[in-house]
Amino acid sequence: MLPIRVRWPSGRPARTAALAVAVIAPLATIGGVSAAAQAPARTPSGAAAVAAVFPGQNSGLLPAEKLTIRSALQVDLTRETVRLPLHKTKVNGKTAWYVITEASDPGIAADLDVNHAAKLANVGIGCDTCVQVATVEAPTPEQNRFGTAVIDRPGAPDFSPTRTLVAGPDGFPPAKAEPGAVGDASYSPFIRLAGSPVIYNAPIVATGDGPFDVVHHTDTADRVLGIHIAPPAAPGKFNQSWVDLLLVKGFDAGQPILYISTESNDPGAATLERSTYVPALSKIAYNGGDDALGSARERIFPFLNGQTGANNPQAQGLAHLILDGHAAEDASAGNTALIDALRRGGDALNVQGDFPTLADPRHAEAYSPIWEAQFGQWTEKAVKLGLNTRQVDENEIFNLAASRPDLLTGPGGAPYGAQGVIINCPVIGFLDDAPVENLVAPLPDSQH
Repeated sequence: MLPIRVRWPSGRPARTAALAVAVIAPLATIGGVSAAAQAPARTPSGAAAVAAVFPGQNSGLLPAEKLTIRSALQVDLTRETVRLPLHKTKVNGKTAWYVITEASDPGIAADLDVNHAAKLANVGIGCDTCVQVATVEAPTPEQNRFGTAVIDRPGAPDFSPTRTLVAGPDGFPPAKAEPGAVGDASYSPFIRLAGSPVIYNAPIVATGDGPFDVVHHTDTADRVLGIHIAPPAAPGKFNQSWVDLLLVKGFDAGQPILYISTESNDPGAATLERSTYVPALSKIAYNGGDDALGSARERIFPFLNGQTGANNPQAQGLAHLILDGHAAEDASAGNTALIDALRRGGDALNVQGDFPTLADPRHAEAYSPIWEAQFGQWTEKAVKLGLNTRQVDENEIFNLAASRPDLLTGPGGAPYGAQGVIINCPVIGFLDDAPVENLVAPLPDSQH
């Protein structure tokens, strides 16, 4: 099969200038290979059914010791949300709201109880627009006795477009895909405060002074399921504003993990991820770099045509997300069918690379939220033999790509590797045991 480059389908005029730009998506058609939808055996009902399809805790509050972002106020696995502290910003004099998930400096990351991501220091290499320079306002004691000062930023997302996703005949590729949020020319989630070299991952998740639309997301990110703006605090106290964000499930080193998705440089990926389309992020250093000099990126491994089926413990991939994860619907706290589908593993279940809890510092310190997608496509042979099974470890994927190109390739049969799509995916925590080491050793000639 020859690699085929296609446009993400679009059926209506763009609602912003950014969307009006014709973007060639690097994802390819599956070239005749369909996702092998399975008819799995009956599974137990209730919580046991969820656990049978996706491992780890699946309801209640996640214990704090399983969080990598310790500033998270709670992770509610029944509602599939993480509650993060919410901070106020001004963009051209207008109010917006953001969260902080990573910092490039280890001391500051520890002080803020967020993920440390040293690679963020490389975000601005060759791309001045990839990092917003923000200024900190100077409140008087009467204005702010304690708490985060308002910062001024040059750009923000437009959350008003209607997110549209229509499944294709096999789920993926979709018949139509249009993101529900678009960053303006000045927007980046990565900021640096004027006078400081530290880079923060600080995605804007809402705009305006409220009330906020957390059903159709006309002024909030598509993963926002709830917002609380704290009233002024009583003397000697502090009131915290917060936002509830829809979680994403995946795997790292064989363990089930949780993360969020906030931005992508690709309109199709932004639609599937319920994130903000920011084309400027394509310039972040650099395609295929990963653990190389000057790179800000880490790898993530989505599959185009894994198995499907809501009760199938082998289901995984973009076709599974579209067909079984209610991906075409708006996410809201009231959409319990969508929430329940994701609880039982209806996400794409991507495999991530380096993770903050890995035992080898070489991998733990290489963590970055800037995930560069290496899309895998199972060959017709793999699908026919039922070998397109769920993958949970990056080394297993590396080894497959290096030794079995008759089973796993890039899109359309292209060589396996980076496809130019990046996604801002801060990790939140883990569901069972912490990812510590990979399940298998890498082959000498693999990408490891």
